[in-house]
Amino acid sequence: MDNRQQHIQLLINHINQDVTLDEIGLKKLSSILIVKELNKKDFLIKPGETANTMNFIVEGCMRSYYLDENAQEHTLQLGIEQWWINDLYSYLSRKKSRMYVQALEKTLLLQLPRPELEKLYIEVPEMSHFFRKKIQNAYVATQERVIDSMSDDSYDRYDNFRKTYRDIEQRVPQYIIASYLGVTPEFLSYLRKKHT
Repeated sequence: MDNRQQHIQLLINHINQDVTLDEIGLKKLSSILIVKELNKKDFLIKPGETANTMNFIVEGCMRSYYLDENAQEHTLQLGIEQWWINDLYSYLSRKKSRMYVQALEKTLLLQLPRPELEKLYIEVPEMSHFFRKKIQNAYVATQERVIDSMSDDSYDRYDNFRKTYRDIEQRVPQYIIASYLGVTPEFLSYLRKKHT
């Protein structure tokens, strides 16, 4: 099995956790996949561009963030192996992105281009079911995060992040974790020292 086949098998195993694809479905899925490599700090999406692919992380670590009017970074999503990363708002609405999606490490993606994926939804309904679940889960996670940001104090948010994303905490710089939690790096450092 060559590298491309190994990457595709990883994606198939991931998809098979939610739906089962038959041989025809697997063949059609494999035929539309694009392998994309990014170096550390490369951008997948920048403001003004439209998200045109769904992106499965085979190797590496990425984040999505936006800059406010004061050039302050706000990290919205982090992603590691076997996660999906995107500007889902741009992808679904067909509007220009206001976010950056950037590699934090050398990263390998499997991409599903939007037009081909739309055809696949009709030809292989299991793929439609799979992405319906993924998008529902993303919506629920986003809503939970918004409510947590309004109701939990800073340390509770950090503690929940550590418990939920222990693998990510070891790979992502502290200033990005602070940005994800909505605090300054100095305040995150203070919280860590206070509760050790």
